[in-house]
Amino acid sequence: MQTSGVTMSKSKWLILSLIAGISVLSGCASNKAALSQEEFMQVLSQSNAKVDTLLEKGESDEAVTVLANLAKSNPDRKEPWERMAKIQFDSGNYAQAIVSAEEALQRDSANRMAKSIRVVAGLRVASQSLSDLRNDVELKGNARTDAANLAAVMRETLGEDVLVPPAELEARKKREAAAARAKAKANHHSAASPPPPKEEAGSGNPFSQLK
Repeated sequence: MQTSGVTMSKSKWLILSLIAGISVLSGCASNKAALSQEEFMQVLSQSNAKVDTLLEKGESDEAVTVLANLAKSNPDRKEPWERMAKIQFDSGNYAQAIVSAEEALQRDSANRMAKSIRVVAGLRVASQSLSDLRNDVELKGNARTDAANLAAVMRETLGEDVLVPPAELEARKKREAAAARAKAKANHHSAASPPPPKEEAGSGNPFSQLK
């Protein structure tokens, strides 16, 4: 019985020692992740320099990976997410840019760059989605309602009555003007042409009187 008690005491001591060791390691990991403002700015500067080099080589995915690792080790910081959103937006990855912008806004709700990226990227995604839907099937139901609501919000935001790109609007005006000129010319030509002479009695087909 005494031997069993000694064994149990040793087991307890080992378990307590293991728990204490895990707590110490967790504390060290937490302290390592929590950088001061000055330390973080130094790490951010180094990361940005590496990101710039990767972007110059056209390696945007690798640049985003560097920033993602920085964001993971510094979860309270907005800067990595903000830079990621800008890179993804410039690369045309609008859906991912929206996600990164949202992450930045969760850490800084007044971040104007993140707000701008979210709005413009959202509009481009919506525009592409509506274009794809229009090419596949006729808009109807909720899709048509949502499109109308989006157009109304955009008109109000831009202060415009219609949402037509200037170049497309100018081209449309030229086509309409050309069609109007062609129609006017055709009408003028028709009016200027003399009517065909009437057929006098007794002329023409000699057998017409017999019908």
